[in-house]
Amino acid sequence: MCSENQFEKKIFTIPNLLSAFRLLLIPVFVWAYCIKKAYLLTAGVLLLSGLTDMADGFIARRFHMISDLGKMLDPIADKLTQAAMLFCLVTRFPMMWFPLILLAVKEISVGISSLFVIRKSGVVTGAVWHGKVTTTLLYIMMLIHLVWFNIPNIVSNAMIAICFAVMLLSGVLYGRRNIKFLIMKG
Repeated sequence: MCSENQFEKKIFTIPNLLSAFRLLLIPVFVWAYCIKKAYLLTAGVLLLSGLTDMADGFIARRFHMISDLGKMLDPIADKLTQAAMLFCLVTRFPMMWFPLILLAVKEISVGISSLFVIRKSGVVTGAVWHGKVTTTLLYIMMLIHLVWFNIPNIVSNAMIAICFAVMLLSGVLYGRRNIKFLIMKG
């Protein structure tokens, strides 16, 4: 049995394998959406990805399988899944460009500042509540747009605006956290 410290360095843990599986699901839902135009199948694959994400986090915490690789791989799988699905949805819902562009800007800026934190302190920070809320809202918004084929523009735009606002808040809070961490360790 591995101690908690030993898991920090482990690569082949169940949560890490689930994150890798989520990465493998990306081309499947892109194919289902763009090639097959099978929106319910796409929703099913996206839902499977979301449930796998929840299982991965639960297993990592419950069975003390949190690893440094998992702290990096999980958000990469999340963000690539979100970006790919938003990119697919842009074909039917042009307002999806706003959360897609914000996602890219937020993740690049937070990712770079997180690398500085890791380099300076050796600490790999994990997700916090606002990141989890953002991820949950994005999944809900994307799933609704997949299953509600004729969603009214006003409902679609309102959902996109809410997700955009929460994403923006989360980006600001992550940025503040990383800046504080760099100042404290500096």
